[in-house]
Amino acid sequence: MRVLAFEDHYDIEAMLTAGGVDAERFVIEQRWNSSEALDHILRFRPDVLLLDHYMPPHSGHQVLSDLLSSDVPRPTTVVAMSSDPGKNDAMVALGADVGIVKFDLASLDLWSA
Repeated sequence: MRVLAFEDHYDIEAMLTAGGVDAERFVIEQRWNSSEALDHILRFRPDVLLLDHYMPPHSGHQVLSDLLSSDVPRPTTVVAMSSDPGKNDAMVALGADVGIVKFDLASLDLWSA
């Protein structure tokens, strides 16, 4: 499974590993800012897209909005993973599949699939 994370502060692979996920089973790419987000999504073609809300220069909400209104193929699973549950709820309302506080990311069932 290919995982693309837009997160500017925390190493997602390290967070998953610390949470007991065997990250070696996945191809994980992390972008530390949201510049040219759609280009990265198109190039990497992730199965899972992880979006932090507070991402410079564009929020996760904006990246998701841009993705959904573009011709870029939507990843199978889009996860809103802000530290702010309200921001996750807003991304789920927009079209994300699930919202979770980023520190609980390793608890998602998708890692065991």
